[in-house]
Parts: sequence; C-alpha cells; structure tokens
Amino acid sequence: MNAAPHPWTCPGPVAPGCASTIPDGVEALILDFDGTIADTTPGHERALRAALRPHGVDLDPHWYRRHVGLSIHDLLAALPGGGRLPHEEIIQRSRSHLLAHVHTITPFGCVLGLLRAARRARLPCAVASGASRLLVGPGLGALGLGQEFATVVTREDAPHGKPAPDLYLAAAHRLGVHASACLAVDDAPEGIASARAAGMRVLTVVDGHLAPTGAHGTGSVFGDTSGAKPRRSAGSAS
Repeated sequence: MNAAPHPWTCPGPVAPGCASTIPDGVEALILDFDGTIADTTPGHERALRAALRPHGVDLDPHWYRRHVGLSIHDLLAALPGGGRLPHEEIIQRSRSHLLAHVHTITPFGCVLGLLRAARRARLPCAVASGASRLLVGPGLGALGLGQEFATVVTREDAPHGKPAPDLYLAAAHRLGVHASACLAVDDAPEGIASARAAGMRVLTVVDGHLAPTGAHGTGSVFGDTSGAKPRRSAGSAS
C-alpha cells in the first residue's frame, strides 16, 4: 500500500523548487549520485582536466558541461581526439584525484530533503549512477549516506550506461518496484533520458533545487515521461 504524501523541505529558508510532496502512486525513489545527491561536477571536471593535461589536452569546459551525464569511459570515447589517448591511464589518474578529495564533496539540501521524506514514508530508495562503484561508495560514505539506500547500482551493474534505461531499470528491479511507480531524480540530460526511457517520473536538479522535466521545462513539479511508454523492470515478464 502506498504511503500518504509527506511534505518535505530542504534545510534553511524554503526556496522555489525546494518544498513539495511525494505524490500518490510513487512507491520508490531512485537518485543519481554525481550532480544530484552530491555537488561533484566541478570536482569531476578538475580531476579529468588534470588527468588529460599530461597528454596535451585542454578540456573545454563548455564541451564537458554538455556531456557531464556520461561515464568517464563514454566521455573519453566522445572527446574529440580521445581515440588516440590511453583511456585506462587517464581514468586511473582522474579517480585517484577524486578519491583524494572525496571528503570535500557536499550534498544538495533539497535532494536530501526528498530522500528523508521518502524514508519517513518508508519508501525504498536506491542510487542509479553511471559512475564506478569505486567512487560512488566512498562518496556516499563521505556524506554519511551509506546506510540510507536499499541498493546502489553503478556502471558495473548494467550492460549499457545512461542514456540507455538499464541502470534505472536495474535499480527498480532490485527494489522490487515497477519502474512506472518510481520517482527518479537526475541532473544531466543523459540521466533524464535514461529515467524517461525506463518509464519513470523524473525530476532534475537546477542550481541546487529540484525542477520539472516536462516538455520545454513545463508541466507539474514532478514532471512527466514525455509520452514514453512505461517499461517493465529488468527481469519482469514482457
């Protein structure tokens, strides 16, 4: 049985996009990690730039922000001239930089507010991240959130990363909740597309606040799936 809607607010003064309710019909909450739970985008950009510098590559910040939802493997594959680079060496350098600074990451208060509301409502919660488990686990630990999620799905756990729906479908399957009954939160276009392709309702994070993801940024605060037909969770009967 679904829990009744619970109000939630982020810490401090309430701002637009930072106070609402969990709507009827939502049975689980699935969150991206980087740029959604944690404000990690600037740190990831610095780490990748530092890892690319020895190879004479200056990372274009505008290009990076357009591709921020991709895993580092997919980023390097998409990077102009990236095919000639030693991907594994760059990935290890970038990860080492990130792990050395993991204690400096901070969470988004509004997203934590939504997570707490879901937990009070006894809704199962999961992480669906395109990043490696080697980074997501320590990141959750640094934020004190390691015990808040029933399951954590990372890039190693699905055959295809975002924008394919695999990660979100795997998280829903592990929770035992139909994808159409899940509310997803993701900050990147690729992540939003992934959750929509899975048939979930989707919120995004803009300047630290939750925002709709309807067509052209309109629609209800809990967005829509832009006409996407709900898909069954991985492992469900077709």
